[in-house]
Amino acid sequence: MKESIKVRLKQLQRISGRIFRSRLLVLMGVFCLTSSMLVCRCFYLQIIKGEEYAEEYELRIKKTEEIKATRGNIYDRNGNLLAYNELAYSITIEDPTSSDSPVSERNETINAILEQVLEIVEENGDSVINSFGITLDSSGNYQFSQTNETQRLRFVADVYGYSSADDLTDEQKNQTADDITEYLCTDEIYGYGLDYSGSDPGYILDMVNMRYAMHLNSYQKYMSTTIATGVSRETAAAVMENKDVLTGVDIAEDSVRKYTDSEVFSSIIGYTGQISEEEYSALSDEEQENRSRTDIVGKSGIEKAFDDILRGTNGETTFYVDNVGNVTETLSTTEPTAGNDLWLTIDSSLQNSVYQLVEEKLAGIILSKLQNVLTYDASTAEDSSDIIIPVGDAYYSMIGNSVIDYTEFGDEDAGEAEQEVYGIFMEKRASVCEDIMEQLSDSDAASNDSLTDEMQDYMDYVCDTVLTENTGILDSGAVDYSDDTYTEWSQGNISLYAYLNYAISRNWINTVNLSGSSYSSSAEIYQAILDYVEEYIESDSGLDRLIYENLIQDGTVTGAQICAIVYEQGVLDMDEDLYGGLRAGTVSAYNWLCDRIENLDITPGQLALEPCSGGAVVTDPGSGEVLSCVSYPGYDNNRLANTMDTDYYNDLVSGMNNIFYNRATQEKTAPGSTYKMVSAVAALTEGVIDSGSTVYCSGEFTKVTPSPKCWIYPNAHGSLNVVGALEHSCNDFFYEVGYRLAADDDGIYDSDLGTDTLAKYAEMFGLGETSGIEITEAEPEISDEYAVQSAIGQGTNNFTVSQLARYVSAVANRGTVYSLTLVDKVTDSAGDIVKDYEAETVNTMDEVSSQTWDLVQEGMEQMVSSSASFDGIGFTMAGKTGTAQQSSLHPDHGLFVGYAPADEPEIAAAVRITHGYSSSYAAEIGRDIARIYFDADEKDGIITGKAAELGSVSSGD
Repeated sequence: MKESIKVRLKQLQRISGRIFRSRLLVLMGVFCLTSSMLVCRCFYLQIIKGEEYAEEYELRIKKTEEIKATRGNIYDRNGNLLAYNELAYSITIEDPTSSDSPVSERNETINAILEQVLEIVEENGDSVINSFGITLDSSGNYQFSQTNETQRLRFVADVYGYSSADDLTDEQKNQTADDITEYLCTDEIYGYGLDYSGSDPGYILDMVNMRYAMHLNSYQKYMSTTIATGVSRETAAAVMENKDVLTGVDIAEDSVRKYTDSEVFSSIIGYTGQISEEEYSALSDEEQENRSRTDIVGKSGIEKAFDDILRGTNGETTFYVDNVGNVTETLSTTEPTAGNDLWLTIDSSLQNSVYQLVEEKLAGIILSKLQNVLTYDASTAEDSSDIIIPVGDAYYSMIGNSVIDYTEFGDEDAGEAEQEVYGIFMEKRASVCEDIMEQLSDSDAASNDSLTDEMQDYMDYVCDTVLTENTGILDSGAVDYSDDTYTEWSQGNISLYAYLNYAISRNWINTVNLSGSSYSSSAEIYQAILDYVEEYIESDSGLDRLIYENLIQDGTVTGAQICAIVYEQGVLDMDEDLYGGLRAGTVSAYNWLCDRIENLDITPGQLALEPCSGGAVVTDPGSGEVLSCVSYPGYDNNRLANTMDTDYYNDLVSGMNNIFYNRATQEKTAPGSTYKMVSAVAALTEGVIDSGSTVYCSGEFTKVTPSPKCWIYPNAHGSLNVVGALEHSCNDFFYEVGYRLAADDDGIYDSDLGTDTLAKYAEMFGLGETSGIEITEAEPEISDEYAVQSAIGQGTNNFTVSQLARYVSAVANRGTVYSLTLVDKVTDSAGDIVKDYEAETVNTMDEVSSQTWDLVQEGMEQMVSSSASFDGIGFTMAGKTGTAQQSSLHPDHGLFVGYAPADEPEIAAAVRITHGYSSSYAAEIGRDIARIYFDADEKDGIITGKAAELGSVSSGD
């Protein structure tokens, strides 16, 4: 028994030994172990972490897209469409890379895709977005698009990812547009991996624009970034055909903003564009929740002022996509709400007429003053009315105001005249740069005033424009302008070499803006300035223009060559006879230009001479509604909205006529004699004169020193009452008014007392504040010195045309001062009224008697009736002319304010022609505005499409 048990035990031992030595057992063990691990892991993933991973998975494939709201339309008072939307296509991109990928790989992938998109877009004549804060100037150099220093610093802070410009280092604050662009292209961490130094600046800027837009979108997965808007069907089709290689790129339906009569309405309506990072950062947290960085917003004018009303509310759709971006399920959709429509008080027909009236009158004035001389010294004129316009200035304006593009003169396909001028220019430029550096390097250089006029121009340009304005190397904030050495320089008594070395010794040089920031001696600093200037002027477009100006003025580049280039560049359609005549010398360039101005083939706005601009505002004096608000010249806001035409924008910004400056609401000048109604009302109400009072005009007012003169001097008006004084615009009468208002109880002259009293009445007329008009308007200035001169609209009085329009409206309606309005009503997309606007009454001049109004209005009526300019107009009109002198070296500004009919006014108007020589010309515009308003059939006889004929000039204003 025991033996059998032992045998069995041995058998079991042998069997178990074989089992333990068997591979099967090992496999079973491994299987059991791995199965246990898998079960545990599944339990962990599905039970413990299941919800978390499910949410992560959902985020990876869940996509929310914004549905843009349709922007509201803008109409005139009669329902004529001024701003609307057109269906268009946009190109979008979603980041096709993994966030785990190295920066270099991500850059390479994204850049390759964007390069293909850029190629497609440009092949079809479209362009990518350009909302980045840097553009190219006419010479292909990078420049900041923000002209305001605060806005520029805000942009730089955005580039570096700071919430405030205060966080920037001094070095970052002083970086140039080139520095910023290079940083974004090449920085190892934040750069886009672009070949900054070896690539065309235009290509770099296009790529940076697209990459920066993606950066602002934080490269969020499944969040698209718009990289081109308003592209053609051909571009859209080409993108769709190449979608298999353009990973993440898609076409979206979009709308683009369009404007009718763009130049005429640009100063009122403005334009739209993609919200900038600065604008987005300025929004409150709540506003940012309802906005996106791709929103289209108003950038200026009515578009900006009423952006909240016009914009609407975006919708959104949320859905799932698979790993290749295909929609698998739509979760929810919130439809967008269209923006409301805005109806203006403007009459578009009247607006167009006023714009043309101003343009034709300006052309007529230019023709009357243009003379066939290349240069002219205005200081030789005995009176500002005698100042002429040399034709050399007009020839240069073709280049200086970008009528023709001088950067194309050296192109391979350039015309004969272009090539000739380019050869002359390049030879001259080389010598100018050499002369500039030689003068700056010479410690014994002659004083500035001993140089030729041309060389003085270049030295002044280097000092004032290059070193001070453009680069800040010569720190204008540090310069002591009372310093004797500065005075010597400003008077031309020392060389620029001496002045700059003195500026170094006085710490007026900002070395941070040079290529380095640490220098051991003044000599090193000056050498750094020389090196900087030498490099800067090699490609400086400002110097180019100055060289061209001098070449034209000395006749080296001829007017015939400039005029021929107008045809070669297609500014005007080719006329072989005229072109051939200009080239052969059988057609006079001066006569050719006069003919082009006469026919408005070349406009005053293009020439940017003095005069070249004007403003006019027409109101309904019974309601405060603005019927017309014209600023001439205008610009094509269609080329700035949506995808901005940067070349066009740069031409406008660098042009000679300050195109974005609204001549109706932002330009201020002294009101001249148009102010005399304020003085008359003040004098009559304060009792220093009455209806029977007369003042003797001898032509000179001798109660103050120096003794101001009447415009009629050396003649005299004799005795005049207030009605006659307004009719004849007698300065002596109103000097006396200012003197009496300044007399204290003891009869002693106190100028402050007089200006305070005049200011009180000016404020009653609304001249102490902006007019209420809803677009940007400059603050008015009521004179606070020289009571005698202030009474005729001089002193420190300064007002815009819009403010004068409100003032004359109050004269017309006998004392009701409205807060002027451009807006009639707001309606929703169904046409229902959301809000009805009405001009607010801000003051009623109850202190002014009916008799006073009678006297003032009678004087204005007699002024019109006694002027030959108003003969045969067919209705009664009241008005007052005015002249404002800016400088004896420039023509005076001409002004007119008036209303019609005189007995029951329906319209009031204020007109200013900047440097318009005579107020008579402004009065003729005011007259013709009324003629067209009351009889539209007269329009064709008044507006001819040619330079206007000028009436006789009256000195009495």
